[in-house]
Amino acid sequence: MVLRRLLAALLHSPQLVERLSESRPIRRAAQLTAFALLQAQLRGQDAARRIRALAAGPAGSLGRRAARFKDTFTQELRRGLRERPRPPPGSQKGPGANP
Repeated sequence: MVLRRLLAALLHSPQLVERLSESRPIRRAAQLTAFALLQAQLRGQDAARRIRALAAGPAGSLGRRAARFKDTFTQELRRGLRERPRPPPGSQKGPGANP
C-alpha cells in the first residue's frame, strides 16, 4: 500500500516524468511501440485491400468460394464424426443413457 502511494506520487511528478521520457530505454520502448502499431495498421490496410479486391472480382466469385468452403467443411465434419471411435454399449452416461 505504501509502495503504491509512493509510486503514484513519483509518477505525478512532472520533473521525474520528463527525465524518464528522455532516458534511452523509455525512448526505445516508444520507438518499438510506434513501429509495431504502424506495422499492424499497414497490414490491416493491406488485408482490407485484398478482401475488397476479392469481393470486386468476377461476379459471384466470392460466393462460389464461400459455398465451396462450406461444402468442404461439412464433408470433413461428417467424415470426422463417422471415423471417431464409438464407446462400448452401456458405458454412456447422461440423458439418453441406457439404465
